Amino acid sequence: MERQSEKLVMMAEDELTQYSTDARKIEKLRRKIGISIPPAKQQAIRKEILAEMPTDPIRKAIENNRQTFALPFWGIAGLGLLFGISFHQYQDFIATIAGGAMAIYLQKLGWRLQAQRLVIRTIDDIENRMKNPDAE
Repeated sequence: MERQSEKLVMMAEDELTQYSTDARKIEKLRRKIGISIPPAKQQAIRKEILAEMPTDPIRKAIENNRQTFALPFWGIAGLGLLFGISFHQYQDFIATIAGGAMAIYLQKLGWRLQAQRLVIRTIDDIENRMKNPDAE
């Protein structure tokens, strides 16, 4: 089960790289999920991913605004690089490394949370279409 949920999240991450609407992303994922995973397993995967989703307000905010949260750390990394080169203060490169690492971590976390949310929304869409096939 864990393998399939990871596979679905990776497929959703691939869809997030495409510049399109959420409806189009769900449409493309719906086809892939509908073909590869039976409905009973879809619900089990949905529950598994939903259990992993954060409930704290900070991670929810990171999910919605990952770039806003990472921006100050990119700034710290840039300033560390600037001061390290300008003033020959090599300890400032620690700020570059730490700021860059934190910014990348926040970006990856937000990206993963968005992908998980997209998988959940897609499985919900599949279920709704199975219940109401005339609603298209």
